Amino acid sequence: MSKTNVFLLSVVLVVVFVLANTFYIVNQAEQAIVLQFGEPVRLVKEPGLKIKTPFIQNVIFYDTRLLDLDPPAQEVVLNDKKRLDVDSFTRYRIVDPLKFYQTVRYEYQAESKLKEIVNSSVRKILGRITLQDLLSKQRTKIMADISEAVKSDAQMIGVSVADVRIRRADLPIEVLQAINARMKTERERDAKEFRAEGQQQAQQIRATADKESTIIKAEAAKNAQIIRGQGDQEAIDIWNKAVGNDINFYAFYRTMEAYRNSLANGDTSMVLSPESEFFKYFSKPLR
Repeated sequence: MSKTNVFLLSVVLVVVFVLANTFYIVNQAEQAIVLQFGEPVRLVKEPGLKIKTPFIQNVIFYDTRLLDLDPPAQEVVLNDKKRLDVDSFTRYRIVDPLKFYQTVRYEYQAESKLKEIVNSSVRKILGRITLQDLLSKQRTKIMADISEAVKSDAQMIGVSVADVRIRRADLPIEVLQAINARMKTERERDAKEFRAEGQQQAQQIRATADKESTIIKAEAAKNAQIIRGQGDQEAIDIWNKAVGNDINFYAFYRTMEAYRNSLANGDTSMVLSPESEFFKYFSKPLR
C-alpha cells in the first residue's frame, strides 16, 4: 500500500472518529444532559440526532419511562408497639434530569436514595397508627399519607413518585410462631375441656340409663309376680271347681301325674301285674 493510500485511510478514520464523538442519538424513551468538563451545559428532551462538541463534551442519558422500585421488606414498630414486616413497592419517573444529576447522578444511586426515602416515610407514618387502624377503612388514607411524604422528599432528587403501595404487612416470623403456639395451646385446652364435659355427660347418661333399667326390671318383675299369683289363684279356683264337680277326677289326675313321673324316663323298667291298681285306667275308661 502506498503512502498516499495510508494517509487517506488515516484521514478517513480520523473523520469517522470525530463524527462519532460529534453526533449522538436520543431515543423516544430517553432524555439527555450534555456535560462539558463534568458540568451540565445543555438539557435535551427531544428525541433525534443531536450534535455536541467532540472530545470536550459528553452525554448522560436518563430513562423517561415509569420505573419500579421494590425495596426489601423492613420491620416497622406501630404506635401500639406491634411489629410488622412491611413489603412496599414504588413507581417513579425522572422529571428533572439536571437536579437528578446534581444530587444522585446515576440511577443506581437514585434507587438507593429513594429506598431510604420510602423506608423512612413508611416508618414515620406507620409509627403514628395502630394495627387496628391499618386493618380498618383508614388504610386508604394511610397509604395516601405515605405517598405524599415520599413524593415531597423525592422532589429533592428530581424524581416524581407516581405511587407507593404496601404489598403486604405481616407479623414477624417469631411473633407468628408465638401466636401459633399460643393458639395451639388454647385449642388443646378447649379440646380437653370438651372431652371432659363429654365424659361427664356420658357418665350421667349411663347412670340415668342404668337407673331406669333397674326400675323397669323391678317393675316388670313385680308385675310378673302379680300376674303369676293371679294365674295361680285362677288355677286353684279351676282345680277346686273340677274336684267339686267329680270326686273321681282327683284320683284320675293323681294317677296321670304318677304315669308321667314314672314313664317320663325311657330307661325306666317296672315289673307290675296288669291287674294292678296302678294300671286301672289302661283297662277301663274313666266314667
